[in-house]
Amino acid sequence: MGLGPRSPHQAGRRFPAGGKRGRGAKGSGRPPAGRQRPPCPPPDGRSEPAPDAYPHLSPEALGYFRRALSALKEAPETGEERELMVHNILKEVEAQALALATNRTGSEMLQELLGFSPLKSLCRVWAALRSDLRFVACHRCGVHVLQSALLQLPRLLGSPAEEEEEEEEEGKDGPLETLEELVLGLAAEVCGDFLFYCGDTHGSFVVRTLLQVLGGTLLESDRARHRGSQSPEAQRAPTRECKPTDFEVPETFLNCLQDVSSCFLKDIAVFITDKISSFCLQVALQILHRKRPQCCAHLCNAVIGYLSSRNSSADGSPLLLFLRDQTSSRLLEQVLLVSEPPRLQSLFEDHFRGQLQTLAAHPIANFPLQRLLDAITTPELLSPVFEELSPALEAVLAQGHSGVVIALVGACRRVGTHQSQVLQLLLEAFHCAEPSSRQVACVPLFAALMAYEVYYGLAEEEGAVPAEHQVEMATARDLGEVTVLGSLLLQHLLHFSSPGLILRSLGALTGPQLLALAQSPAGSHVVDAVLTSPSVTRKQRRHALKTLKGQYVALACSRHGSRVLDAIWSGAALGARKEIAAELGERNQELIRDTFGHHVARNVALTTFLKRREAWEQQQGAVAKRRRALNSVLED
Repeated sequence: MGLGPRSPHQAGRRFPAGGKRGRGAKGSGRPPAGRQRPPCPPPDGRSEPAPDAYPHLSPEALGYFRRALSALKEAPETGEERELMVHNILKEVEAQALALATNRTGSEMLQELLGFSPLKSLCRVWAALRSDLRFVACHRCGVHVLQSALLQLPRLLGSPAEEEEEEEEEGKDGPLETLEELVLGLAAEVCGDFLFYCGDTHGSFVVRTLLQVLGGTLLESDRARHRGSQSPEAQRAPTRECKPTDFEVPETFLNCLQDVSSCFLKDIAVFITDKISSFCLQVALQILHRKRPQCCAHLCNAVIGYLSSRNSSADGSPLLLFLRDQTSSRLLEQVLLVSEPPRLQSLFEDHFRGQLQTLAAHPIANFPLQRLLDAITTPELLSPVFEELSPALEAVLAQGHSGVVIALVGACRRVGTHQSQVLQLLLEAFHCAEPSSRQVACVPLFAALMAYEVYYGLAEEEGAVPAEHQVEMATARDLGEVTVLGSLLLQHLLHFSSPGLILRSLGALTGPQLLALAQSPAGSHVVDAVLTSPSVTRKQRRHALKTLKGQYVALACSRHGSRVLDAIWSGAALGARKEIAAELGERNQELIRDTFGHHVARNVALTTFLKRREAWEQQQGAVAKRRRALNSVLED
């Protein structure tokens, strides 16, 4: 990556954003995540009842539940009247639970009703569905009802009234089972036919939700989607995007989690190679990593052990074959993310060393490589990885696998080493390292993921000496489109220990260019990084964002810009607040009429500023004093 003659693949570089995977990801090398599965025959030669054997929901009943749900939403949130209404509606639900759960509209209403349900009523509805559990769990509508019921546990487990209600309640067939018993019963049913439930397109969702509930950990993807009846493809979120939330569960749940997880070991080959079943094992690894680390390590060893025992590839470890496979590579990503540093070091030494550039160039294997980079936390592992991967930085960008480069930069930020080296390599890859005058243009290039001559539309001949940076040309050009990966790259660089070059490049942007960055959905997060990075001093912050002065009204009147302005306001000293308020006050009426601007005007207390300046200054001074006191407490 020197300054000698440029190869054909270096000149005129526009780096494809790449890095996408999953459903509809262009050039990702992966087909849509969902698939059609033939219906699985029931075990032991039993025959399934015909669809007509199950009850159907009449239009009259559907209308009743629709009206009841509407009335419930309009009722006061608390009080005896509401409790009585919920009790009566769910009493009717109990009698028609199966018909509601397997009707598309009825399923959606039942999911909402379960969100209002007290403990006793939920147990009654669950018990009403239990006799047809297999049918409901594998039904395209019923599965969402079971998920919704399971996801009520964080709300209902350990509620003060739980013990009293359970002692008093009697079911039709004797005492009503407790919520804990119902969950453990579901787990026993699933374990009894584990391969079937995990391999069924709909049943696998029940297994995944059950694993989370047993472990007392809900993943973001399930919390966000459990209310609606969506397709399996729509519910599959990349595992790295999940943000777990923990809640208390009884010890019996954690013991049951171990028992359920041991079922994976009996048919580990199926869970590695089957598209649907593999998702269950991935969720199990995430939950066990948080609640039962030893069990998680045992499962990871079983996966790696199985894959390592297969036929070796021509160019090294047998694991390389599976890193290129669209199903097993997803599982390996999760294995890498939950592996402890010693295990990660061992995996690198045994399977990855010497293959990083090959993996980075592969349309599927580059994703597990990204997860390896995401998991690095020690300089001992980062150093050999950086040494092997860094020479191919520009080639990886050219292939559209920008996610690999972003992950490498993120590892340098996290570990705190190789930061100046990776920045220099980026400058060279984007053709703005030499002449040094080009370096001031690095921010728009990184944001757009374009090389210098492409971004500015220059026609440079191969082998020609790069031209000096033209300030007039740079200021006359509108800011290019800010890509998501480009924004992530800049955010990492701003958190480096020495972000001076990035800040100087931001300071060189014109007011309209910096405004465009702040108003961009992805670019606004770059400004957030300037405001929050501990490496950026107050003086550097002011200098980098100085050209926003005169743009505050336009900033306030945009969706993302208004959020940025609120963040700037929160960290501004009294003098800076006066400047912002004075500029906004000149166009007060325009702000008040704007959808986003009127929120900013209220946050700034603009009416008070314009009519009672002294009171406004006292108010802002008190706010600043409280903020300083809070900061001093946090620092201590």
